[in-house]
Amino acid sequence: MARAIAGATISFGLVSIPVKLYAATQPSANISFHLLHEKDGARLKQQYICPRDGEIVQRSEMIKGYEFAKDQYVTFTTEELKALEEKATQSIDIAEFVPLAAIDPVYFDKPYYLSPEKGADKAYLLLAEAMQETGRAALARYAARGKQYLVMLRPTADARGLVLQQLLYSDEVRPVSEVPLPDGEVREAELKLAKQLIDQIASETFDPSQYHDDVRERIHADIERKVQGQDITETTEAPAEPARIIDLMAALKASLGKAGAAKGERPAATAENDGAAASHAEHAEAGHPRRGARRSAEAEPRAERAHQHAEPKRAKKR
Repeated sequence: MARAIAGATISFGLVSIPVKLYAATQPSANISFHLLHEKDGARLKQQYICPRDGEIVQRSEMIKGYEFAKDQYVTFTTEELKALEEKATQSIDIAEFVPLAAIDPVYFDKPYYLSPEKGADKAYLLLAEAMQETGRAALARYAARGKQYLVMLRPTADARGLVLQQLLYSDEVRPVSEVPLPDGEVREAELKLAKQLIDQIASETFDPSQYHDDVRERIHADIERKVQGQDITETTEAPAEPARIIDLMAALKASLGKAGAAKGERPAATAENDGAAASHAEHAEAGHPRRGARRSAEAEPRAERAHQHAEPKRAKKR
């Protein structure tokens, strides 16, 4: 059973909904390694050393400072730092409701589950279902742990629960204009093949259980082998480098064929291309009679020479 990490109150208008916050992710699933002393295997402790005199500095001798210029700091006492912190109101103040699709996922940060406190079930379910019906999410401010967070409230897929999604502020997200993007236009034929490829491997739902962290599972298995005293330094073949795209149309057609073969069906694009190729060949033959006549004329001497070479062989058999 999950344990609540904090309590808060959702506020909008005159409505207040007391809730509990639960972590939606599991950081413990990550693999971490500790630094040990190679000589005796003892786990090392972190120490802070002053670069001026080389002395080890104890925590009781440390203060905090802000670097306002190169190597220039203004220091703060513990009381001053507490005064700088945002007062924790534990209130999730909804500012507006916006379409869920209007929030770019690039702003998504940490997610949390919300559960209603005792006596708040009706209001909690009402808010969740209302947002589900309207397709909107709530943008709110939430002050906790000395900071003010921009958060989004959205219903779960079944509208039985609420998710608090911590968002990044606009100055925390790099604009896409800073990234070099290609210019040019897409050809209609390429676009058609790309859409067909998407349709072949498309799915209407997202099932996260179909995807696993293969690297983490492999590392876990290797760690277990190492614990049992086995060698884990076996060499493996290096993965092949991805092929460079030279002919985009050819790559799309090959991808369609591969995806169709995996599903046991022949892509429509392949059949169309085969028919188009046959029609093109017939048209080319009809449109170039000289080329066809030349092939016929060249074929006659070859047939005559073959007949002359074959004649002595028949005579030997007699």
